Amino acid sequence: MKKWMTAMAMASALAAGGLGSATAQDGDPVKIALVHGLSGSPLEAFSKQTSTGFQLGLEYATNGTMEIKGRKIEVIEKDTQFKPDVARSALAEAYGDDEALIAVGGTSSGVTTAMLPVAAEYEKILVVEPAVADSLTGPDSNRYVFKTSRNSSMDMQAQAKALKPDGNLFVATLAQDYAFGKDGIAAFKKALEGTGATVVAEEYVPLKTTDFTATIERMFNALKDKDGRKVIVIYVAGIDAMTPITAADPGRYGIEISTGGNILPAMASYKQVPGMEGAIYYYYELPKNEINDWLVAEHQKRFGSPPDFFTAGGMAAALAITKALETADEWDTETLISTMEGMSWETPKGSMTFRPEDHQALQSMYHFKIRVDDNVAWAIPELVREITADEMDIPVGRNNQ
Repeated sequence: MKKWMTAMAMASALAAGGLGSATAQDGDPVKIALVHGLSGSPLEAFSKQTSTGFQLGLEYATNGTMEIKGRKIEVIEKDTQFKPDVARSALAEAYGDDEALIAVGGTSSGVTTAMLPVAAEYEKILVVEPAVADSLTGPDSNRYVFKTSRNSSMDMQAQAKALKPDGNLFVATLAQDYAFGKDGIAAFKKALEGTGATVVAEEYVPLKTTDFTATIERMFNALKDKDGRKVIVIYVAGIDAMTPITAADPGRYGIEISTGGNILPAMASYKQVPGMEGAIYYYYELPKNEINDWLVAEHQKRFGSPPDFFTAGGMAAALAITKALETADEWDTETLISTMEGMSWETPKGSMTFRPEDHQALQSMYHFKIRVDDNVAWAIPELVREITADEMDIPVGRNNQ
């Protein structure tokens, strides 16, 4: 039955104009699908920010016309409900029934993993944003996948640089038990190789954990008697691990906390750790460039708040797609792939480049130190320094050459 359904889907796509081709006639709208989770998870805030940033990116790139080469851009939004099977069906529907030229998604790394084979089946491009896991451009991915979001190795190589690891550093890690968490901790351990630092404990919790009691006790026990610098590194999304850990008073054992950046509401909990250092993908005050200035001003004007973590990511994805469509001579998949491989473009974070080997967008990260201001609802990640792409040795996930 599964093979029959796949065959029927492919036959429908062929009847509509051929796999991997721009099926719409000249002058018809060019359709781009946003396929991400809009219900059923704490991560839905990430999707909404991505959608906002994507729309703003299209506006910026087209000077408000929402047209490329005389064709209107039509954005189709689909809800994966954070379920792998729903995500697969939604993406297939976008490529097949809706005739989307390109799709963007998804939010959860685990759910996005299920979407990768659909891009190969329909021979159409999937731009991964904002999911993070290294594996999304790994051996199980395919040549139709391009990734504008940062990856686990970028997160964790930058995090390791912020910690300045040496033989006197002992670390316990806390992450969620799925692709994002597992890939992140694997990348962190890789980043520490050769520094002399030691990971003494790895804790993995379910996605929606609220009770950290036993986990905290195990991490404290693994660290408290070590003779050196002791740090708990938190790598979670959509849950608050900072508050229960700080409430357990790690300072009584000389234990520090370090974590990466997050969306602004989540960073309210960082007020509990003034002076903490870590690495962040984006904070609206850190990049200094024309695109970010426009994004900050426009977002503040429209929504009364600054752009958040994934707003910048959504804009970066839109700017990548519009650059590719403006540059490519034809809009068939093969021409778009050859156009995007090695392509550089400007984003709110500065320049990004799709690495030809695995289509991961290489980009900067930011080493920060937390400052607390009573007049600001969240903790402020002040810039220590920009960590540029060439400072990080990001593993190649797969080789398309």
